[in-house]
Amino acid sequence: MDIEVTVGGEALSITVENPFHMDTEGVIAQIREFAGKKGVQLEGLDIEGLLPKMVRGVVGCEEGCPANAKSLVAQGYGDFHLEYIEGGILAASCRINGSSSMTIKVFPEF
Repeated sequence: MDIEVTVGGEALSITVENPFHMDTEGVIAQIREFAGKKGVQLEGLDIEGLLPKMVRGVVGCEEGCPANAKSLVAQGYGDFHLEYIEGGILAASCRINGSSSMTIKVFPEF
């Protein structure tokens, strides 16, 4: 499974070997470091809560049922705008630092 984070027009790609045992803290540390290099602070955003939900939604899609991802999109999550993209991709975007934006996409492995 791949996670793509875009901040300020530049992207970071993170590969998760086993989504059932993802190193959530390690992935979030990579995201925060990447954003920090772009001069963006992610304080106040619940990435720690969002990311595992996104991964579970996409893993559900890998099993042939996008209901988990679509359910998460319907519920929403904090300041994030969630979107289900055909093919089982789940995207979350938000405004940070007033004018910048960040997008997190989780891609399933079919």
